Amino acid sequence: MDEKLLAFFAMILLFTAMGFLFGFILKSWLISRKKGNLEEKLSQMRVDAQNEIASLQEKANTEAQKVRSDARFETERSHEEIVKKENRLQEKESALDNRQSSLDETEASQRKKNLEIEKKEQVIEDKLEKIDTLLSEISEMTPDEAKQELLQTIEKESQEMLFSRTNKLEDKNNKQLEQSAKEILVTAIQRYGNAVDNDIMSTYVNIGDDEIKGKIIGKEGRNIKAFEKYSGVQLLIDETPGQITISSFDPIRRAVAKTALDNLIIDGRIQPARIEELIEEAKLSINETVIAQGKKAVAECDIQGLPNELLEIVGRLYYRYSFGQNVLQHSIEMVHIAKILATEVGADVEVAKTAALLHDIGKAVDHELEGSHVEIGRRMLQKFGIDERVIKAMQAHHEEYPYETIESRIVQTADAISSARPGARSDNADMYVQKLEGLERIAQTIEGVEDAYAVSAGREIRIFVDPTSVNDFQASKIAKKVAKQIESEVKYPGEIKVIVIREKRTIEFAR
Repeated sequence: MDEKLLAFFAMILLFTAMGFLFGFILKSWLISRKKGNLEEKLSQMRVDAQNEIASLQEKANTEAQKVRSDARFETERSHEEIVKKENRLQEKESALDNRQSSLDETEASQRKKNLEIEKKEQVIEDKLEKIDTLLSEISEMTPDEAKQELLQTIEKESQEMLFSRTNKLEDKNNKQLEQSAKEILVTAIQRYGNAVDNDIMSTYVNIGDDEIKGKIIGKEGRNIKAFEKYSGVQLLIDETPGQITISSFDPIRRAVAKTALDNLIIDGRIQPARIEELIEEAKLSINETVIAQGKKAVAECDIQGLPNELLEIVGRLYYRYSFGQNVLQHSIEMVHIAKILATEVGADVEVAKTAALLHDIGKAVDHELEGSHVEIGRRMLQKFGIDERVIKAMQAHHEEYPYETIESRIVQTADAISSARPGARSDNADMYVQKLEGLERIAQTIEGVEDAYAVSAGREIRIFVDPTSVNDFQASKIAKKVAKQIESEVKYPGEIKVIVIREKRTIEFAR
C-alpha cells in the first residue's frame, strides 16, 4: 500500500514537472515569436522612416529650389526697378542742372552789367566834377547853378535813350520770366503723367459658361426684367460671347449691378427675390467702397487732418465723371501737379495739395443741393471747419471768386493742366450724360413716381410708380404727360419710348 502511494505521488510529481517544463517551453516559444514580430515591425518602421525622410528631403530640396528661383526672380525685378528709378533720377538731375546752369549764366550776366553800369556812373561823376570846376572858372555861375543847368541839358539829351533802354530791359525781363514759367510748367507735366480712363457708359462681366445667360434671362425674361428694374441698368446679353454688358450713364448703378451680378453667378440661385436681395447688399457694399476710396485718395496724396465725414464725400467722387473724366482721379492728379508747382515757386505745399483734392468736392452732392459745385464746396468746407486758406485756394479755380493767394492760382493752373491734356475730357460725353439726367429728372418731378431710369442710350425711359397711389388709368396719363414734356423740353433725334411700370406687391406673414 505504501509503495503504491509512493508510486502515485511520484507520478504526480513527474507529471507536474513535465507540465512546468512544457509551460516553460511554450512560453519561450511565444516570447521568441513575439520578439520576431517586433523585430519585423521595427525593421518595417525603419524602412518607412527612411522612405519618409527621403521624401521630406526631396520635398525640401524642391521647396528650396523654388525659393531660390523666386528670390532670384524678385532680385532681378527689384534690380530692374532700381535701375529704372536711377535713370529717371539722373534725367531729373540733368534737367535741374541745366536749369541751374542757365540761371547761373543769367545771374553772372546781370552782375557783369551791374559792374559796367557802376563804372559808367563813376566816369560820369568824374566828368561832372571836371565840368563843375571848368564852369566855375569861365563863368560867373556858382557850382550848384552850373550843375543844375548841366543836368537839365543831359536829361533832355538822354531822355529818349533812357526810355528806349528801359523798354528793352523790361522786354528782356518779361521774356525771362515767361521762359521760367514755361520751364516750371513743363517740369510739372513731365514729372507727373497719368493714364486717362474714359469708360463711362459700359461695364463688362465675364462668364465662364454661356448657359448662365439663359439663367439670367429666366423664364419669359422674368429674371432680367427684375434685375433691370431693381438696378436701373440695361443688360446686353448677346452682344459679346462670354460676356454680359451692363449699360448705364450712372457709374454707381453700374457698380451696384456688376457687384450683384457677380454674386448671383457665384450663388447660382437666380430668381427675382434673390436678385432684389443681392442688389440691396451690393448697394451697402458700394457705400463701403466709397469710404475706402476716400481714405485711399487721402493716403495717396499724403494729406492729414480731414474729418471722416469729408473723406466719405471725397470717396463719392470715385463714381463721378466730368466731361468723361473721373473726378477723383482728376483731383488726385491735380494734387501731385499742385505739389510740384508749389514747391517750385515757394508756396504753401500743404494748402495747395488740400485745395487741389477738395476743389471739386461740391460735385459729389451737386445733384442734391442748389448752386454751382464751387459754391456748394465752399459751404461744405466751411461747415467742416477747413482752413480758410484752403477755401480761398479752391474757390477760384473757375474764376467765380478772385485770386486772393498764390495757392489759388496754383490750383487753377493744376486744374487746367489736368483737364486740358489730349483725351482727358470729352464735351460730347458730358452733354450725353446731362441729357439722360434731364430725362430722368422730368419723370421724377411727377407725383406718384418712385424711380425713373433712362436706358438704351436715351431712347427709352422706364418709370416705376407707387401702386398704392397710382392706378392703371393714372399710369397711362403719366406716360402721356412725360412724353409731351420730353417733346417740349428736350431736343433729340428719332423717338423716345416712355414705359410706366405699376407693380403691386402684397406681403403677409404666417406665424
